[in-house]
Amino acid sequence: MGMSRILQGIMRYRETYRAGMVKQFEIVRDDPHPKAVFFSCMDSRMLPTRFTQTNVGDMFIVRNAGNLVPHANLCGHEEITTEPAALELGCVINGIRHVIVCGHSDCKAMNMLHLLRNTDRLHHEIIRLSPLKAWLVRHGSSSLAKFAQLEVANFQAPLIFQAETPMRRFVAYIDPDNKFSDEDKLSQVNTLQQLQNIASYNFMREGLSRGKVYIHALWFDIYTGDIYYFSRQQKMFVDVNEGNIEMLLEEVLKYYT
Repeated sequence: MGMSRILQGIMRYRETYRAGMVKQFEIVRDDPHPKAVFFSCMDSRMLPTRFTQTNVGDMFIVRNAGNLVPHANLCGHEEITTEPAALELGCVINGIRHVIVCGHSDCKAMNMLHLLRNTDRLHHEIIRLSPLKAWLVRHGSSSLAKFAQLEVANFQAPLIFQAETPMRRFVAYIDPDNKFSDEDKLSQVNTLQQLQNIASYNFMREGLSRGKVYIHALWFDIYTGDIYYFSRQQKMFVDVNEGNIEMLLEEVLKYYT
């Protein structure tokens, strides 16, 4: 296990996949056309290229604890993070038109954020000793505020999120069938909150307001392998399957092309 497994994996890659990947790199080297910027959690169980069946050159992938995108108000000149830099590189410089945020069930970061929801944020000692808790408290507090609205309504009322511009909103019913734990509900809320955070950056506004850039949310159920797409028409995360793929494709083609 450990590093020896990584090195052995490299040798298997050299024997099996390397030649094919080099050919793919040659195809996209001079004229790459990535289709999406994909924000995902760093959880080792999350394999975005596998469950989306994407390939070399298809996506820019950004991973962190909790698939968080800091709001522009929390990301000034003295605290630049990777996430807005990736948005600028992908959408402004490379002209990528689709930004996807993908959360998942049993997210350890969201589980921790859920535990921290009643913690006094003035307890600086806790945050000072834990970069992870500091990251979650600073950039996950807006998700907790939305989750608190959900709790007050006994998980029955819809939430309202800002969409591409401050004047656009979308409605979201979170787990209306009550299939998931409270922590997973928070994960879904958090995934949608990041769409609002993405839209907070000045350099994203022109693309979002003019329909040059679109924002989407996916959610992956680790234990069933099901992928959920947030449908603004249906106002909830919808399991992507053989029975509804045509309907979802119709929605995407109608509103996001």
